[in-house]
Amino acid sequence: MTTRAGWISRLMVSAACSFAAFGAGAQQTIKIGEINSYKAQPAFLGPYRNGWTLALEQVNAAGGVLGKPLEVISRDDNGNPGDTIRVAQELIAREQVQLLFGGYLSNTGLALTDFAKQKKMFFLAAEPLTDKIVWADGNQYTYRLRPSTYMQVAMLVPEAAKLKKKRWALVYPNYEYGQSAVATFKKLLTAAQPDVQFVVEQATPLGNIDAGAVTQAIADAKPDAIFNVLFSADLGKFVREGNTRGLFKDRAVVSLLTGEPDYLDPLGAEAPSGWIVTGYPWYSIDTAANKKFVEAYQARFHDYPRLGSVVGYTAMMSIADGIRKAGSVDSDKLAAAFKGLNVQTPFGPIMFRPQDNQSTMGAYVGVTALKDGKGVMTSYRYIDGASVQPSDAEVKKLRPAE
Repeated sequence: MTTRAGWISRLMVSAACSFAAFGAGAQQTIKIGEINSYKAQPAFLGPYRNGWTLALEQVNAAGGVLGKPLEVISRDDNGNPGDTIRVAQELIAREQVQLLFGGYLSNTGLALTDFAKQKKMFFLAAEPLTDKIVWADGNQYTYRLRPSTYMQVAMLVPEAAKLKKKRWALVYPNYEYGQSAVATFKKLLTAAQPDVQFVVEQATPLGNIDAGAVTQAIADAKPDAIFNVLFSADLGKFVREGNTRGLFKDRAVVSLLTGEPDYLDPLGAEAPSGWIVTGYPWYSIDTAANKKFVEAYQARFHDYPRLGSVVGYTAMMSIADGIRKAGSVDSDKLAAAFKGLNVQTPFGPIMFRPQDNQSTMGAYVGVTALKDGKGVMTSYRYIDGASVQPSDAEVKKLRPAE
């Protein structure tokens, strides 16, 4: 009896283990982990979440991918690289996600980039702009959607050079993104205009700018023009203080990100006029792709899209297209499928470049103005991301061999 009971017990354990293994290998959904700084950066990431939610619903309504619906399990990283890694580990161990996407700040994006390399887990960096994600710290498992810091600065430098201003002030958040943006601006503008001078730099703590002191320091240096890399609440404080002190009067300003409605709209009637910016004038882009996206977004959320909405939507659509092409959620197969992957977006077609895993998504460059008591972009044009990439030879030097 003991022998028979033991045999039956072992048989039941074996069957249970086999069933569990079958269940894990045959999940009813494709689980995708998403990590972001929702509490720290709500202006951009609230619309971003709406964007990927809309795409997720559209993909699943059309039958999902590989015969399964997609499921997103999202976590907040508090804008902290340590928390980023902690929740990434939790998503893999507890939730059994099969790939990762997201990231907002450059430092959290770099943490996820290294995590992807160490764990051999596919990661799509949706928003972080640091060049290191695809160059110095690049790896085969990490791709990036948004145009990088280098790309966006390269879009603005020709407009800055046309101003023929000699004395420039620089103001930026003092972390990877801001530092890289300023370094690239100096390099590219000096190449275009050798006599340029950078007369003052104000590197401010992220999210804690002393706008009065910064504005005064810039005014004291008497620059002809300002290159601004601030965003979110820091941008608002800088603009208000600058308006109060007359800093922008008769002074050219070139500014990354300020034309994005995520950051421009909260300024209201205080929005600056005449700044040369990158952004997203969703209200007047007359392409079929943008109109279709805007209509679907407004119908779903009863609100207008921001740039974050486009980024979230395109990230999810890129993942769906990548899984289809790979025919699998295996990280190695996904990484291979994303090389040269073509995706249709609200901005038109983009491609993930095989040479550095960077997408060719571009940006709109234009000039800010006030209309009906709020900031808008005028005289804008779309610049294809492919047109502002370094040469393949340069990329090869910047990116480690895989």
